[in-house]
Amino acid sequence: MRQPVLFFVLLGVLLTAMSSVQADLVEDGYIEPRIEYIRFPYGQTDSAGPVEVNALERWQSLSGEVPNFGYVRDIVWLRFDVPAPSGVREQMLEIRYPQLDSVQIFLFENGRPVKQLTTGDRLPMSTRPMQHPHFLLPYTVAPGSDYHFLVRVQTNGALQVPVRIWQRDAFFDHISRVDQAHAVYYGILITVVFFNLFVFAAMREATYLYYALSTLGYLFLLGSLRGITYPLLWPDSPWLQNQSMMMSVPIAMLFSLLFARAFLDLRSRSRGWDRIVRAAVIVNLLAVLGTFLLDYNTSMRLSVALAIPCCLLLTALGPVEWARGNRQAILYTIAWGVLTVGSALTAANKYGWVPTNFITEFGMEIGSALEAILLSIGLATRLYQERQDKLKARESQLRALAARRKAELRMMDQALHHPLTKLPNRTSFELHLQDLLIREPDRRHAVGVIQLTNLAAITRTLGHQNADRVLELAARRFNQVCSNLPGVRPIEQNDVRCYHAASLESGTFGFVIDADTARSQPRRILECLESLRSPLEYLGMQLPLDPLAGVATYPSHSSDPNTLIRQAYVALESDDARDRGMAYYRPEHDSYSADRLTLASELREAIRLDELALFFQPKLNLADERVVGVEALIRWPGRTRAVGADEIIAVAEQTGLIKPLTRWVLQQALRARDELIEAGQEELSVSVNISPNNLREQEFPLFVQRLMAGHPQHAGKIILEVTETSMMQDPANSLRALRSLHFAGIPLSIDDFGSGYSSLSYIKRLPASEIKIDRSLIVDLSFQAEDRVIVQTTINMCHDLGYKVVAEGVEDRETLQLLEEMGCDMIQGFVLTPPQPMDEFMRWLTNHVMQEKRRA
Repeated sequence: MRQPVLFFVLLGVLLTAMSSVQADLVEDGYIEPRIEYIRFPYGQTDSAGPVEVNALERWQSLSGEVPNFGYVRDIVWLRFDVPAPSGVREQMLEIRYPQLDSVQIFLFENGRPVKQLTTGDRLPMSTRPMQHPHFLLPYTVAPGSDYHFLVRVQTNGALQVPVRIWQRDAFFDHISRVDQAHAVYYGILITVVFFNLFVFAAMREATYLYYALSTLGYLFLLGSLRGITYPLLWPDSPWLQNQSMMMSVPIAMLFSLLFARAFLDLRSRSRGWDRIVRAAVIVNLLAVLGTFLLDYNTSMRLSVALAIPCCLLLTALGPVEWARGNRQAILYTIAWGVLTVGSALTAANKYGWVPTNFITEFGMEIGSALEAILLSIGLATRLYQERQDKLKARESQLRALAARRKAELRMMDQALHHPLTKLPNRTSFELHLQDLLIREPDRRHAVGVIQLTNLAAITRTLGHQNADRVLELAARRFNQVCSNLPGVRPIEQNDVRCYHAASLESGTFGFVIDADTARSQPRRILECLESLRSPLEYLGMQLPLDPLAGVATYPSHSSDPNTLIRQAYVALESDDARDRGMAYYRPEHDSYSADRLTLASELREAIRLDELALFFQPKLNLADERVVGVEALIRWPGRTRAVGADEIIAVAEQTGLIKPLTRWVLQQALRARDELIEAGQEELSVSVNISPNNLREQEFPLFVQRLMAGHPQHAGKIILEVTETSMMQDPANSLRALRSLHFAGIPLSIDDFGSGYSSLSYIKRLPASEIKIDRSLIVDLSFQAEDRVIVQTTINMCHDLGYKVVAEGVEDRETLQLLEEMGCDMIQGFVLTPPQPMDEFMRWLTNHVMQEKRRA
């Protein structure tokens, strides 16, 4: 509603101003005299002077109020009487049309010329008695005398001569009021121009520039038409005045067309109208250029003739686009309709088709002012609408950004939380731990890792969905239990939730506590650990989770968050954790290193390229001091960093290479025994260690049977050694595999006896023929009475069960003699020789046999 109200307010102001001008113009103080004229056609010689012309009898009375002969080049003489009322001596003659090339004014007193003025717009402004756009002649009349004027006029433009005779004081009052009205009009247009220029400078949109230029064009056109530009801009250059007059019409049309094209968005809405408007733009541009080539009369006729269809085109565009639903066309239609009517009246007046009056004379000013007001309202509405659209777009963009931000936060939350337990995940735990170590570098922090070792069994028993539900319940319980740990540090805390535990991976949780606080309250720690170990109730079942915990301490163990977590993992995999449920990290038990990551691939290549080797250590029969066999021990020669047999076996078991490695060792053991046979030592057996992973292979017994079947000369001489501890990891499958090997005639030996926790009932069921006592019981045998009791008992028990006994790790003669006295069957150790390659072992064996022969 604000735009229509503003429009009617401004319209009222303008009409009030114009009406006041009209009222002033009809006041007493001037007359429009009755005029007679004589017309000399263009080209006819005009040699008569004013006196001769005044005496002619061809004078005709003018049919209209204002002499208007249209676009002609004829010479016209006008004659009219001067009133001489009493008391009005100072008068002013005004010819109110400034576009006349040549004007000669003659004042006659009692039939004689007494005053003359030669002027016109082809002469400098300095030739006029008064610096005014109109042609003015001040004069004084005397009482009792008769006065009349003769005016000679010739021009290349529209030949119209509106004449008024003024009381001089009334004239000055009148032009003051007219100038005020023009000031309102020009003020409106100048305000519109600068407003749109400012908008264009701010928005860089061509529509506002075109409108500013089109308004400026109309301002320049009307200023030129009224002669205002002549005294203000170039009073000493009539050529510039005439040139500006010729150019003002096509320039105004040019920018009006460009504005209409942009304002109505014809390029995208109507391609046909757009092409027509562009053609009109080109024609007006040519008309501007033509002003420099054509004469004034032709150029003005062409410009006015071109302006009429252009105005009609600009007017027609509004209703057409309005009918097509273009809302911008509503005010445009009204505005250009008003301007077109005003411009058409002014143009028709210039052609002499309509009489001269206030409406026809000032039609263009009235129309352009109303057009400026209406289009300013339209542009303001468009600016407001564009602002609203931008606000809506901005709001939409903000909503999109908010939705995106919400989605990003959701994705970030998902990225930092376990999808099942909803606890912070490993990434979040690492970030929190790193931030904690940075904020509190001087405090001791303990990083704990808890692993549910029974989760895999629960999954296989109840299925994945139930196992996921169990994991959720376990996570909830662990978070609650961890929150009660003394000195626990929250991993994530806000107004909605607080987490003290994190899900590092499936079935594994992490927490951080203040190490000093936890150490001061050991009872609370034990209570929390017991709470963790209690079974979880689910579907009416009490499910044991069998959690194991590992702990690493900052800065004792490491200052790096990732390393602390790794060390906690290493701790929970230790034997201490399996025995007690929790263990602290101990560097000496950390067998993991960066070298081990590459060791698997290197081991695979070593097996394929036959880069490994077997070293041999003899077994000595104590009864006759003869070597009765050898143990094949794996070695990896040629490496820069030495790798022990235990590390090789551990890496092979972790990576699945134990299968090809064991087969390679068995094949190499057969080749070694071939060498022993060639050397005349066909009675020597070769013992080979096998892994518990081999016992879990279903095809392993069959492989050994086929291998031995292909080498019948070694039957009964290849002994497979299995550690006591490895058999207890999977007793049932181990017993089944060992029985299969025993039935195939493969001798078996129980290695490292006494280092584990196997039951005697299980040992009794094993189809083994030999038991090797672990070196941990042999090393201190000479000075540890307890070890002697254990070894003696073991030897007696094994003999009673039918086993032969081998003592490992014998390093001195004193221990050898003690074992001989205890009734041990065989020994093995450095007292004889360290493990050696086959060629060195063969030299040692030859020397040993020769020493036996000497003693014999």
